[in-house]
Amino acid sequence: MPANNTRLMAVANEKGGVGKTAMVVNLGAAMAITGKKVLIVDMDPQHNATSGLGVKVSDDMVNVYNLISEPADHSSLDAIVETSWENIHLLPSHPDLSGAEVELVEEDGRENRLKEAVADVINNYDFVIIDTPPSLSLLTINVFALAREVLVPCQTHPYAYGALEALFDTIEAVKEDINPDIAVAGIVPTFFDGRTRVGRDILDRLQSDKRYRDYTFATPIRVNTDIAASSDAGKPVVFYKKSCNGTHDYMAVAAELARRDGKKKKK
Repeated sequence: MPANNTRLMAVANEKGGVGKTAMVVNLGAAMAITGKKVLIVDMDPQHNATSGLGVKVSDDMVNVYNLISEPADHSSLDAIVETSWENIHLLPSHPDLSGAEVELVEEDGRENRLKEAVADVINNYDFVIIDTPPSLSLLTINVFALAREVLVPCQTHPYAYGALEALFDTIEAVKEDINPDIAVAGIVPTFFDGRTRVGRDILDRLQSDKRYRDYTFATPIRVNTDIAASSDAGKPVVFYKKSCNGTHDYMAVAAELARRDGKKKKK
């Protein structure tokens, strides 16, 4: 598969609690159902995307930390885990990843460690979807150096909405200084509860504000307890309960993402 056909997508938000990891796991699974071959890269030391795909972290498995801290000793081919579901592969995380920022601080080219580590495998996939820590760190910069698109989950809450501008500024700075190919792919409203005034208000702002309306997906991810239950079970919601709102919403977001061809929008 030619490299320019692989969609390299970071799922990022510097604010925590917006449904970022759930987006990575469940959107990846929804894409896999449609026949796309997906690689999930877990760059968060909390390794929730890894456990959310039913993979138990162990010290004897090659993981993302090994790839970026000891690149001469490990291959991404050795780190890839085939999950229990067709078309979904995983590069697992590990708690040791939290120390990588300190270890690499004086290394030349430290922001490109992930990009170099996965160069030999990314062209095997239609989508590479990367989970990020809920902060701007060297790990996040490594993800942004690799990605061509950034998908932004935004909780329908005033604090999350207010944090969007800083995130857009960060992506623009990365575009200027590190990766000219990166751009925002879209904003997906999350934790939407149409029964609340604040939820309806924030969704309306996303859909009407001239800065964000062209980026905002038509389908919000509604509040749904099955999403949390599926995470606890180590199973994407689209396989956990096919008839629930969570499955419906993620399949709709996957369909919209497929329609968006990955061409870069300018801020």
